[in-house]
Amino acid sequence: MSKYRMTRDLLATDGVFRFHCAPLAPRELVELAHDPEYVEQFLTGTLPPQAVRRIGFPWSDALVKRTLASVGGTIAAAEQALMTGWCGNLAGGTHHAFRGEGSGFCVFNDIAVAILYLRHHRGIAKAAVIDLDVHQGDGTAAIFENDPLVYTLSFHGRHNFPFRKQRSRVDIELDNGVGDDEYLALVEQWLPQVFAFEPGVIFYQSGVDALVTDRLGKLGMTPEGIARRNETVIRACRAYGAPLIVTMGGGYSEPVQLTAEAHANVYRTAYRVYGNTSYRAAG
Repeated sequence: MSKYRMTRDLLATDGVFRFHCAPLAPRELVELAHDPEYVEQFLTGTLPPQAVRRIGFPWSDALVKRTLASVGGTIAAAEQALMTGWCGNLAGGTHHAFRGEGSGFCVFNDIAVAILYLRHHRGIAKAAVIDLDVHQGDGTAAIFENDPLVYTLSFHGRHNFPFRKQRSRVDIELDNGVGDDEYLALVEQWLPQVFAFEPGVIFYQSGVDALVTDRLGKLGMTPEGIARRNETVIRACRAYGAPLIVTMGGGYSEPVQLTAEAHANVYRTAYRVYGNTSYRAAG
């Protein structure tokens, strides 16, 4: 958990980012993507014990607040991106949350909620998710599996969690140890398919657990490779022209400073590519 504060502190020292506290997402927006009974049980602390175990965090009032802030931050970032071209949430990317249950330290799926918020409240029908976390965005894939207006692209470890994969629009499964060159070639191959879908908005789940130093990642990417990945994705999104929303995702390197630095570099790259625009980094 310390990586979130560390990432924010790193960006604060740059002196170019503006930070705003993430608003708490109202229940009615969360229920755009989640079953109302599940939402009620989580908010009131009445989830069955097995559901709490599947999430991985013990229930608490603090967890409720943090979860709603994570979702609210991505919604706020989406709103800001509509005005300034891009925006980032220094949290979020909780892509293991399904419609009716949480999983893998994810309670509500902030990206799914934000996509449906934009559809219902801002008239943006088509959206794309570029999910480069090393663990498949199974919750996002399941929520949108039968939704023709959402394009989900997931790059993830073939032999990594979740072991029961869902079906994204496109799933790129990577064997253990895949390094920079192979990974980057695949990114360059598949990004044009995202833009061919003609999304009105793009979400980038920018997990950094593909690093070779990551204790859960099982891939072999260097910090330089991750930086090139981010540069490739963000430059391509800017060239395409749809608003871009960047969220965090997984990162479990030891020491944790390596993870925080990799996360911070995602936002630094976006700032450099998009220029000196006013935006909200909600966190």
